[in-house]
Amino acid sequence: MDESQLIAAAQNGDLPAFNQLVLKYQSLAYNVAYRILGDPDLAADAAQDAFIKAYKALGSFHGGAFKPWMLRIVTNTCYDYLRASKRKPTNSLDDELEKGDHNPRFHDPGEGPESYLERKELNQAIQWAIGQLSDDHRTVITLVDIQGLSYEEAAEVLNISLGTVKSRISRGRAKLRDILQEHQELLPERYRFPHRERVASIRP
Repeated sequence: MDESQLIAAAQNGDLPAFNQLVLKYQSLAYNVAYRILGDPDLAADAAQDAFIKAYKALGSFHGGAFKPWMLRIVTNTCYDYLRASKRKPTNSLDDELEKGDHNPRFHDPGEGPESYLERKELNQAIQWAIGQLSDDHRTVITLVDIQGLSYEEAAEVLNISLGTVKSRISRGRAKLRDILQEHQELLPERYRFPHRERVASIRP
C-alpha cells in the first residue's frame, strides 16, 4: 500500500498499517526530537509519545501531506517536554562526546579517519551550539537547516506565518554563528579564526 492507503487503513483501526507509517517516520521523528531536546533518552520518549498521539488523532487528519502533520505533533510534544521539565538543552561538549553519534548515516565507509574525526567534531560543536538557542530558534533551525524542510513546510508544521519562519531562521542562524565564533575552540582547527568567513558559512 502507498502512504495514503496506509493512512486510510490506519484510520479504520488497522494497527499494522499504522506501524508501517511509524517505521517510515520514526528516524525523522527521533532526529527532530533529539535536536530540540538535546537528550537521546528524552528524544526517544518524545518520539514514542508523538506516535501515540498521532494514532489517537488520525481521525482529524483529512488529507494533504502527512509529514508536516506528523512533525507538528512531534514538535508540540517536544515543547510539552521542555515546559514540563522547565529546561532547555545546555549540554556540555563533554556530554556530546559521551553520547556519540545519533545519526545512523553519520559513518561513511569511504571517508578517511582524519576527515571523519573532523566532521564528528564539527557536528558535536554545532549540536552543542544549537542547544544554546531559544526553543523557537532551535526548532526552526532543526526543521529547515537540518531536516531540509522548505520555509512553507516549516510554517505548516509550526502553525506560524511564513514571515515568522524567515525571521526566526535569520535570527537563529545569526545567533548560531555568534555562539560558534565565541567558542571557536570547540571547532575543528580549519574553522577557527583567523578564518572567520568559514565560521560564517557553517550550516548545521
